[in-house]
Amino acid sequence: MSRPLVLTNATLATMESGYGLGPTALVAEQGVITWLGHDLPERFAPLAQDLGGALVTPGLVDAHSHIVFGGNRAAEFELRLNGASYEEVARAGGGILSTVRATRAASEESLLEQSLARADALIAGGVTTLEIKSGYGLTVADELKMLRVAREIGRARRLRVVTTHLAAHAIPPEYQGRAMAYIEEVAVPSLRLAVDEGLVDAVDAFCEKIAFQPHEVEVLFQEARALGLPVKLHAEQLSDLGGAALAARHGALSADHLEYLSPEGIAAMAKAGTVAQILPGAFYTLRETQLPPIAALRAAGVPMVVASDCNPGSSPMTSLTLAMNMACTLFRMTPLEALQGTTIHAARALGLTSGIRVGAKADLCLWNATHPAELSYKIGQTPLARIFEGHHD
Repeated sequence: MSRPLVLTNATLATMESGYGLGPTALVAEQGVITWLGHDLPERFAPLAQDLGGALVTPGLVDAHSHIVFGGNRAAEFELRLNGASYEEVARAGGGILSTVRATRAASEESLLEQSLARADALIAGGVTTLEIKSGYGLTVADELKMLRVAREIGRARRLRVVTTHLAAHAIPPEYQGRAMAYIEEVAVPSLRLAVDEGLVDAVDAFCEKIAFQPHEVEVLFQEARALGLPVKLHAEQLSDLGGAALAARHGALSADHLEYLSPEGIAAMAKAGTVAQILPGAFYTLRETQLPPIAALRAAGVPMVVASDCNPGSSPMTSLTLAMNMACTLFRMTPLEALQGTTIHAARALGLTSGIRVGAKADLCLWNATHPAELSYKIGQTPLARIFEGHHD
């Protein structure tokens, strides 16, 4: 039996009713928080760690990542800086499809080695729960390969991994002009096999002019729901195809990106309880100018998630605290919203819960900071001191 975790003189951001800066002491036993308050029970006093006022938050949740992939796209980054648009690069055979070629060529062992380095960087920044998508294989075998690697990351590291099937990410060359055939012959069969192997927790798709149309996504979502899986959607990143409303009709956990989200889409998300995933890394890397409608989402009461969107093309970023800073600086989110978006709201986007409360898992981050706003304020710095991982105890 492990010794209780006893923290005193802490700045505890419980994330209850805002930051929740109330209790200053915590006890966790067998990885579960059993006591919160100010006056520590005497029996725990010999085990107390005095934190000197340091900040403790829930472990950070990165609810949107593509960290399993082969190769990189630095050359494409240079092309965009010389004037090519994201869509132009994609139509010329670059973009997602260039990563598909590298990922198909890589073994599971090679993919795991490359991906663990990215996972380690996220962990070093306070991430204790990580969503990982497939979507760079685009064959039945290669999508399953990616999902197996994602599961292995969770076994190889002290990290809770949630997997997402994203076979409907791009149309491979062999299916150009036959998107529905790809859905029926690759996306749906790979999803069924992933379920059989226990490799998938949710289903995603990229609804965009250069990817899949709403009626094609509809077929995949109907299959997902028949299999008992929740859905989410890359929506309204480059244009408004009504993807957010489609996601909401299916009770989606989240709609992600959302730069071109309409008022009708916001209303549909608010009614369905679908959260908004805000991904500033892609906005920054692609030098976009269309801002996601943060104020309108806020006014509608739609919870907002902040995620890394770590991927080789549009967001090669492995720092969730940097994403928090970008969300505040570029999109005018508040530091409170950014921390909610990487804890309680991010967990909701994965069908999980987060927060510091009695009965919750003691997934905690100790920071070299004394106020939660410091996590969004410091550019490119991660003042993490330690992670306590209750979900592994």
